[in-house]
Amino acid sequence: MIEKLSNAQIAWRAAQDIADGAYVNLGIGFPEMVAKFQPPGREAIFHTENGILNFGEAPPEGEEDWDLINAGKKAVTLKPGASFFHHADSFAMVRGGHLDVAILGAYEVAETGDLANWSTGPQGIPAVGGAMDLVHGAKRVAVITDHVTRDGKPKLVKACSLPLTGVACVTRVYTSLAVIDIENARFVLREKLACMSLDELQALTGAELLVQGTIGELIVPEL
Repeated sequence: MIEKLSNAQIAWRAAQDIADGAYVNLGIGFPEMVAKFQPPGREAIFHTENGILNFGEAPPEGEEDWDLINAGKKAVTLKPGASFFHHADSFAMVRGGHLDVAILGAYEVAETGDLANWSTGPQGIPAVGGAMDLVHGAKRVAVITDHVTRDGKPKLVKACSLPLTGVACVTRVYTSLAVIDIENARFVLREKLACMSLDELQALTGAELLVQGTIGELIVPEL
């Protein structure tokens, strides 16, 4: 069995591409982990749909202020200059194009950049929430995800079979095996784990991987 990155390592890799001073929204659940791994010398300004800008990391256990939570109902702290605002103003920021990056999870990503990341099933968040606004309001949309489902089926596909969150919205995918850009409705492989061949990666991907130039090695720290 091929080794793969942990969720923390995927989140770390995604964090390396966030520019200093960027306004960033992190999706509920796994994407929230990205906030832990800001590179030294860089500081993102995190936005949450329920109305906080520039919140910080989770407080120590037992020191939570449950009036201070993110959209995933997790306790947060505040950084100097943090602000609060109405839910409607929060979505005005999103829809007005004021976010530089949105990082979301996914059930499926199509080679066209279509995203399916919500479900009404018993295991899913029972509504799409703000994701539909985020994927078309943020200047850049990235996805972090395992490369395959729990039963080994590709999550990167030619066309999504699940309800869409957005059409042609994703530009980069960070998976447990690779970093892949979406350009001209194609998956373009940028980095992969050194321990696997291109053929092995392609066998786990539901659409053709295009190679342009040298493929980088996906290197992350032990976390």
